[in-house]
Amino acid sequence: MADLKNFIQSLPKVELHLHIEGSLEPELMFALAQRNKIDIPFKTIEDVRAAYNFSNLQDFLNIYYQGMNVLQTEQDFYDLTMAYLEKIAAQNVIHTEIFFDPQGHTDRGIKFETVLNGITKALNEGRKKWGISSHIIMCFLRHLSEEEAFKTLEQALPHKDRILGVGLDSSEIGHPPSKFERIFAKAKEEGFRIAVAHAGEEGPPDYIWEKRSTFLRSTGLTTVIVPWKTPLS
Repeated sequence: MADLKNFIQSLPKVELHLHIEGSLEPELMFALAQRNKIDIPFKTIEDVRAAYNFSNLQDFLNIYYQGMNVLQTEQDFYDLTMAYLEKIAAQNVIHTEIFFDPQGHTDRGIKFETVLNGITKALNEGRKKWGISSHIIMCFLRHLSEEEAFKTLEQALPHKDRILGVGLDSSEIGHPPSKFERIFAKAKEEGFRIAVAHAGEEGPPDYIWEKRSTFLRSTGLTTVIVPWKTPLS
């Protein structure tokens, strides 16, 4: 068993689906809340850990967005990303592709560049320190409007050199993929890769994409998170 554990530990690995805000550990959440004088609805680290004992997507999203509130400065986003990189370096991860949710921050008055600069600074340092290569994927929040998604895409245009592609995440029920068909088409036109559309965690299988075979061909969608045993076409 020890030999197997050592073998697995020594294997080079890649992580292709990581939401950086979701990697926020309770200890860092408390440290950033104190540094930024932010009130959070938890009294202890154990309270945070207990809150992560969720039973559905919305319960997870509630604490996910609560945790975001402590992220205020470029240094905060740097610290968040470096903490993640340090952990995966110890697991011999050599490449990571991370998602971030700019709307979860810009809606709080945090500048788009503040978020992106902190993340990319850490990723660049991670490459130098541990040899970890990386890409960044920007997600639109599906519980927000198409108009808000277009505003976010405009904010991302000056940063095409740092953002590989776009995805879609957050609450599914009541927010079908047809709501974002135009924004994905525009993102592809602007040169972004169309990376991941989250679906199947609480919405119906058709929330992968309505008329999904046609849409996959028309947009060049490359990767889709799907419910178990649900066919793409």
